[in-house]
Amino acid sequence: MRAVDILSKKRDGLPLTEAEINWFVQTYTAGDLPDYQASALLMAICIRGMSREEIVHLTLAMAQSGETLHLRDILGGYAVDKHSSGGVGDKTTLVVLPLVASCGVAVAKMSGRGLGFSGGTLDKLESIRGYDVNLSTDRFEALAKQNGIVLSGQTRALAPADGKLYALRDVTATVPSLPLIASSIMSKKIAAGADGIVLDVKMGDGAFMSNLEDAHELARLMVDIGVDAGRDMIAVISDMNQPLGAAVGNALEVAEAIETMQGGGPADFREHCLEIARHMLRLAGQGEQWTDAAEVRALLEKNLNNGQALAKFRLLAEAQGADVRMIDDPSQLPQASMVETVDAKQAGYIAQVSALKIAQAAFDLGAGREKKGDPIDLAVGVQVHVNVGDQIEPGASLVTLHANDAQRLEQSRVLVQEAITVSESPVEPLPLFYDVIEGV
Repeated sequence: MRAVDILSKKRDGLPLTEAEINWFVQTYTAGDLPDYQASALLMAICIRGMSREEIVHLTLAMAQSGETLHLRDILGGYAVDKHSSGGVGDKTTLVVLPLVASCGVAVAKMSGRGLGFSGGTLDKLESIRGYDVNLSTDRFEALAKQNGIVLSGQTRALAPADGKLYALRDVTATVPSLPLIASSIMSKKIAAGADGIVLDVKMGDGAFMSNLEDAHELARLMVDIGVDAGRDMIAVISDMNQPLGAAVGNALEVAEAIETMQGGGPADFREHCLEIARHMLRLAGQGEQWTDAAEVRALLEKNLNNGQALAKFRLLAEAQGADVRMIDDPSQLPQASMVETVDAKQAGYIAQVSALKIAQAAFDLGAGREKKGDPIDLAVGVQVHVNVGDQIEPGASLVTLHANDAQRLEQSRVLVQEAITVSESPVEPLPLFYDVIEGV
């Protein structure tokens, strides 16, 4: 095959065959195809799109470009996984994985780091001193078998084609392409070896998909890919027009996750975790158990309140080298030197809490990174005390800023004040979820 022939086909809007897609992925991953030709194909895909069949072939080719796991063999039964498309204050994995594991369903998950304002699960976990996110495949598998729960970073051997192609997309303006987004996400999920996958697709001003139509299209596309690849799939579309929970920032989010597993936590975050966990248990039940929504809800609430989920989180952290004293006493987590609360100046109803501006404020404080490898400040961030629809009085606490630099604090103070608007008239609360798409 010749790369130029494949390029011309996609340039003209013609579908690529499975053999052509496999050749392209294999050749580029091996380093035998120059970046300029790979970039040209990415741009052609971005402009011309791909059929469902093409996207499935691309996803599977990337998934099979390196090492693949078989979680069913490792865990000794049906394996379920989750993925979030990212969001502001989205620390859901920290609660959902131990909650599901506490119900007797083993979970083994690989997560990523944050880039830009989107916080990464690995960065949050590293707020706990000693937590090792860099596990070998053998160690990952051993902990999964031993404890029924493991959470680490993705190995470079898993879907290496995606890593190479994503680096190109980032610098060639081809990131916002649904076929490329969907195949990137799903190639890693498929290579990670789960039988069932729950996707949490965020929609709003703090998400990659800013409107419901685009979020629905992405969710449907990923569900279809998973089904065609032989996986059981459920996707939820959730709101990201305001932060999820109160905490935005690495150590702050870990503390909030622990609080939630102690039976507390913000109501919206708690409800979000319960819903994602319910879908994961439904998949794990394979249509034979956990089919009664009320019974599943009661089980999950019980384990969230009685300490069983927290015990699983503690076991997870201890097995990966963490200082669990920081879990037993979250005040030992990294703390900022400056803490300042911004209060309301007028009475009314909260009309907006811009997730994007809150995220930018946390980023300016040092909670995020502009490029891979940049250092981050684990202690800093923002706590949001109001949600859309809340009624407030003058002097009510709106946000609390946690900072280690006075200049950064000033910049963030301006952003959080811009993020929150108040109306004289009542405002309807935002929904947590908009839709559920099933592929089981």
